[in-house]
Amino acid sequence: MSTPTLTHADALASFPEARIDTAHRTIGYREAGAAHLRTMPVVLLHGIGSTAASWVRQMESLGATRRVLAWDAPGYGASSPVEPVSPAASDYAAALVDWLDALDLERCLIVGHSLGAIVAGAFAAEHASRVAGLMLVSPAGGYGAASIEVREEKRDARLAMLAELGPRGLADKRSANMLSAHASEDARAWVRWNMARIVPAGYAQATHLLANADLASDLARYRGRIAVAVGADDTITPPAACERIAEAARVSLRVIPHAGHAGYVESPAAYTTLIEAFCRASGAPRSI
Repeated sequence: MSTPTLTHADALASFPEARIDTAHRTIGYREAGAAHLRTMPVVLLHGIGSTAASWVRQMESLGATRRVLAWDAPGYGASSPVEPVSPAASDYAAALVDWLDALDLERCLIVGHSLGAIVAGAFAAEHASRVAGLMLVSPAGGYGAASIEVREEKRDARLAMLAELGPRGLADKRSANMLSAHASEDARAWVRWNMARIVPAGYAQATHLLANADLASDLARYRGRIAVAVGADDTITPPAACERIAEAARVSLRVIPHAGHAGYVESPAAYTTLIEAFCRASGAPRSI
């Protein structure tokens, strides 16, 4: 796969933001490969400090052969927030149902990164027939199985940082942690740009979600095809933590060399190849 010649920001111009109104909310998203109706569509779910735009390299590459959709999670971008102040993963899964229904997508492959893996796991547990395959990339496990003291400590520390720094300050302080030492300056700028665009209220709800969720428990309820991958240099959801998620999913963990937490941004070719291989192995062409 050739090295991209456009910057992330320039490449994004090919995938303008779209919005759709569902029965209960508005969802903002970006799309590629809409003409590829005979292959199973792929849905990309971003993490807590990111947006749909972070997946631009995957939209470029995967969109050449299949339909690819990346949402702005509830409370991010133009997407309506979920209703509860302290939501559960099922609240975000319900929003995902609304969005897929509005797009007339009955079945798809789902790729969830970090907090997006929590949403993907809840959706798969509750709507298994709609999932052709589930790929979890640097999955956040959530703190739902921890003591109430741990859950509150983790939640309150993140909320305090948001209140102190705001989105731009958070991006300046935290975005470098998302990448390995091998990341390019363009990748670093792209992660920082995405993080600076978070909506504080949506990020706060997502922080509550992280405290409330238990991904391993949801994966125990899902019996479909799963893959779990992590960057070897991920310090946010390190390989040891992702190994526990892979065990809950009953699969072997795939470790990607020279990649950090946002590995799909800094090493797009490796992650796109991984996703495409999983897509090919996960189901027959879509019937139309």
